[in-house]
Amino acid sequence: MELLLAIAIVALVGYVVSLPLRRREADDEPGDPADAELADLEARKLVKYREIRDAEADHAAGKLSDEDFRRLDAELRSDAIEILRKVDRLRGTSADH
Repeated sequence: MELLLAIAIVALVGYVVSLPLRRREADDEPGDPADAELADLEARKLVKYREIRDAEADHAAGKLSDEDFRRLDAELRSDAIEILRKVDRLRGTSADH
């Protein structure tokens, strides 16, 4: 009988001590994959905007020829538009409104 009581006490103490660890593991579980993808797309959008601004600054400073700037600008803006379309799809909206 004393052995069962000791085992019950040890089990109870183990359970109480491990509660914070189990809660932390539950908090670390990934959320909605769409939320993670949306966050990634938002970060990529900001990076693309920065690249567009940098290209504009380089062109204004004379580091890019007009031809190189037009090609690079078209490519960067096309990439940005694709990212925005993906964001709209994930949010359930349409860019064609």
